Amino acid sequence: MKDVIAIVFTVLFSYLFGSMNSAIIVCKAWKKQDIRDYGSKNAGLTNVLRVYGKGPALATLLCDLAKGVIAVVVCRLLVHKVMGVEFFGDPHFIGYLAGLFVMLGHCFPVFYGFHGGKGVLLAATTLLAIDPLTCLLSVTVFAILLALTKYVSVGSIFAAVAYPTFTFILQNFFYKEGYAVLPNTVMGILICILIVSLHHANIARLMNGTENKFGQKKNAAEEGGK
Repeated sequence: MKDVIAIVFTVLFSYLFGSMNSAIIVCKAWKKQDIRDYGSKNAGLTNVLRVYGKGPALATLLCDLAKGVIAVVVCRLLVHKVMGVEFFGDPHFIGYLAGLFVMLGHCFPVFYGFHGGKGVLLAATTLLAIDPLTCLLSVTVFAILLALTKYVSVGSIFAAVAYPTFTFILQNFFYKEGYAVLPNTVMGILICILIVSLHHANIARLMNGTENKFGQKKNAAEEGGK
């Protein structure tokens, strides 16, 4: 019974907490505008930076950093430490479950008509709380691809693929025993699929050569969001 309660709590808490979209809250509080009406109409960090600049983007970044870490830490503490529940003999697994559902809440927020961000930053922060080395390696992949291509979307997609790849390699070959390698990797794959699927429009623009590069001058529609 405790196992069921642990799963239900993790899913509901993480999803509802994730539904509190940082970009929307920050921009409405700071600019009195809905970020979904401007730029790419995406409620994520990149669009906030392009439309409103560094101040609101930094505030969004800090809120999203806190949201991902808090969801994972709270669920791990309550489920593993307080309730004494452990899945697959691995206390980390509940963190992956919390990470997936806080991302689902962020991408499909119940409070905002199920229209949110793409979850890349949140994936990094949840992973930071679960597996810092895998997070570092995935962020490195993002940084390298961004530097080489100047496309945030390319870096994000390859970092998403790196997430379950490094999870499997590190937990299977380098970490000590105590990790549920396959369940954790499956959760990483689900998160990867979520991120890549939410970049379908970016992939289409990359294929037809219309995707904006990082730092590229804003177009007229984006300028109107200032």
